[in-house]
Amino acid sequence: MKNYALYFFFLCSVLLSEPKEHQSLMATLFVQNSAESYTNSLSIYKAAEDQLEKVVENTQVSAAIEQTEGFSGKPPAVILDVDQTVLDNIAYQARLIETNTYYPQGWKEWCEEEQADYMPGVESFLNKASELGIEVFFITNRDVNVEQATKNNLEKLGFKFTKNLDQLLMKNEEPNWGSNKNSRRSLVAENYRIVMMIGDNLGDFVDGSNNKASAEIRLKAAEKYSEMWGTHWFMLANPTYGDWENTIIDFKYEIPRSEQLKIKLNTLDSQRD
Repeated sequence: MKNYALYFFFLCSVLLSEPKEHQSLMATLFVQNSAESYTNSLSIYKAAEDQLEKVVENTQVSAAIEQTEGFSGKPPAVILDVDQTVLDNIAYQARLIETNTYYPQGWKEWCEEEQADYMPGVESFLNKASELGIEVFFITNRDVNVEQATKNNLEKLGFKFTKNLDQLLMKNEEPNWGSNKNSRRSLVAENYRIVMMIGDNLGDFVDGSNNKASAEIRLKAAEKYSEMWGTHWFMLANPTYGDWENTIIDFKYEIPRSEQLKIKLNTLDSQRD
């Protein structure tokens, strides 16, 4: 009996230490393999595409909270996030699981491979924007050190950048361009009316102070702008990472992964209100 107990204990220890037992395993498999993930992205982009003509025609509304006046006569523009919004990096997430590592390990190298594909629905949306004469801007928290690689990747997929116009606004490209995207949206708003924004993180739409905050504050911010969702704002579901996850650990990235997991487990709510 003792031998069986020892064997069982050894087997459990091996399984628990198996490198594939990564915190993002199921989310990554969902994005990489499910019809549901594919149709989510496709549906969001089709819905956004269907709204494009309407939001261009309605010159009294801007999609950017930073743009409050004097925009009605400006040419239209859309703003898109890049990662898991325009470019699909799920292969990078799979690599992290296989090597039992976490972001930012290998991220720069992945970007420089320039092999990310479009998310489902992106290409049709971008083509429609081009047909309607809408300028496209990408506001991303990829660091400026991979700007050229990111531009190359997008061009390989067929996107044509406008000559003499910076459409790819990277984190740290300017001194005040941190993870909060407000200043970059404000820059676009100087010359364009922002008619639509698409992202996978609340910070792609709202002020950074409402994004890097508690789950309750983030939800209230989303509710505050309820009239924007589905018309001027479109959110793709991203279960693999994001500030929704960082909220759970109170943005304390230095906490060991084992402790982060404990916090996440304690956050689970098994009671119905």
